[in-house]
Amino acid sequence: MDRLACVDLPAFPLQLLLRGRPEWSEPPVPPVAVVDKDGPQGRILWVNETAYRTRILPGQRYAAALSLSGDLRAEVVGARTLAEGVEAVVALLREFTPSVEPDEDEPGTFWLDASGLARIFRSASRWAGAIEASLDEAGFRGGIAVGFSRFGTYAVARAERRVVLFRSPEEETATARRVPLDRLGLDPPLRDALDKLGVRTLGRFLDLPHDGVRGRFGEEAWRLHRMAAGRMWQPLEPLVPDEPLARSAELEAPDGDSQRLLFRIKRLLDPLLDLLDERGSGVRELRVGFVLDRREARGSRGAARWDETIRPAEPTADGAQLMDLIRLRLEAIDLDAGVVELELEVEEDLVPADQMRLWNENTKRDPKAAARALARLVAELGEGAVAHARLHEGHMPEAGYLWEPLAPGTAGGATRPRAAAGARRSEATAESGAASPPAPPPGVPLVRRILPKPRPLPPRSHHLRDDGWLIHGSDHGAVSRLVGPFVVSGGWWRQSVHREYHFAETQRGDILWVYFDRRRRRWFLHGQVE
Repeated sequence: MDRLACVDLPAFPLQLLLRGRPEWSEPPVPPVAVVDKDGPQGRILWVNETAYRTRILPGQRYAAALSLSGDLRAEVVGARTLAEGVEAVVALLREFTPSVEPDEDEPGTFWLDASGLARIFRSASRWAGAIEASLDEAGFRGGIAVGFSRFGTYAVARAERRVVLFRSPEEETATARRVPLDRLGLDPPLRDALDKLGVRTLGRFLDLPHDGVRGRFGEEAWRLHRMAAGRMWQPLEPLVPDEPLARSAELEAPDGDSQRLLFRIKRLLDPLLDLLDERGSGVRELRVGFVLDRREARGSRGAARWDETIRPAEPTADGAQLMDLIRLRLEAIDLDAGVVELELEVEEDLVPADQMRLWNENTKRDPKAAARALARLVAELGEGAVAHARLHEGHMPEAGYLWEPLAPGTAGGATRPRAAAGARRSEATAESGAASPPAPPPGVPLVRRILPKPRPLPPRSHHLRDDGWLIHGSDHGAVSRLVGPFVVSGGWWRQSVHREYHFAETQRGDILWVYFDRRRRRWFLHGQVE
């Protein structure tokens, strides 16, 4: 008969959390919980044994749990983390059988095809023991049941946190009937209703009349009864592993010619693009690896690697665009030896819907064209050649943003980073108590451009009015209006700072952002409002 196995990892989100926080498992083990949201009103979903002994139970609010133990550690385990954890376990289990089916409704439960493996592991017990050892090494704990039916192995794996091997269907059925119902994750109302009737095991539940279960306890109990009785046969539906998006080729002789290498790369790339087209996705990142022959170049033994990463402006399946980026990168590097092997590896992502349009609307500015141009610069000049501004928590204005290398997929919004950062910085300053600059003409937006380093200004004479102070020289005219001061002070934890910011409007209409440094007793130009 066909053999089937169930692997059940209880409180799977909690196990993922503890794998990511190994210090929370070191003695003395603190109370740990998984919550549905980060906040006082977040609800507790799963807890470890220490939290359970402290009377922190699933269903409580995070604030109430904190009142029971101030040492409580809690985090949210998101859907992405959960999906990545399931994929990791599936990849681990595929080392023991090619057919693995994860339960979509209960993450942490997996069914495995245990047939046809006797020649590899000699016995089912050795096979299950090897799975248990591999899961334990990866930091997972749970039960493994090897039997003959889907629900029977599931019920026993949920109840027994060890390896259980059944030699006959009758043995599996007898063991499953002894499983307590509270181990099967029933809804509390159904569990309590059955408990009042003295139905506390799966066997007692199966003894109830099948036709009366639906009318008395509802659809969920009726479906559970049918599954446990074997009336709902479900074949194993394993996940089909995706074909790896990688290709490699060995060259007959070392080759350092960029044109011939481009031709060989294209022959490797085209099948990958066809595979991506079938999946409806595109290339988010393309890694090109060269294995170089060092024997003729420097007399050293063996080969050395040269790896390059190509990132288009957005996920794309356009081979011409990718080959253009590869060509630019190859022309910018200098290989001191011939290439003996080529390797391509693709990271895929969904292609934007507008790439599938037959006709694109013509616009005066094409952000995607700008993004492609920036991607070409990165491909030709290397990582870090293009940067964009990111807001950062900082007390002083110049510490309120950072420059970061352009990340994949953000090139389209990085064509005007300084303006965007300046505009948001202007809003942040207004919220912190600084007034807005003089009103512009209707419909003209204001953007505050901050200088990388404040520029010292000539002293302001106390005998002259505002219109006699030349900041930018005579071409811009003297200051006609000065709005302020708006004080920024603090920094006592490092170096005391006291600045009095003003908006200075010149006769030509420029709005300059200046400040008087009390400690240095000097004026500085910090930016301009446009």
